[in-house]
Amino acid sequence: MADTHIDRDALSVLREVMEEAYPELLDTFLADSESRLVELRKAVDAKALSEVAHSFKGSASNMGALRLAELCQELESEAKVKSPSEIARLVADITGEFAEVRPVYEGERQHALTH
Repeated sequence: MADTHIDRDALSVLREVMEEAYPELLDTFLADSESRLVELRKAVDAKALSEVAHSFKGSASNMGALRLAELCQELESEAKVKSPSEIARLVADITGEFAEVRPVYEGERQHALTH
């Protein structure tokens, strides 16, 4: 997978810093991401979209999910000015990007649990 999606160095640092708590961190990120995607799909106003996108951006950024964080940043900053169809497309892009990177985090988790 291209480095534009995930900062591998950030993951290495997290792996070293978190040690045996690393798999739990990955679990939390995956679960939180799933619930934030649901919240994004259900959000009806710009304020709610911005807030969910902001928290999602923070966790994606912390976990080295570069493109996911960028897409969340775009939604956070432009939720008030985008049309409903543009917002729907951005939420779809965020959903697609998470689907793209999710196997990497699941693989990291498996690797951490078996080593």
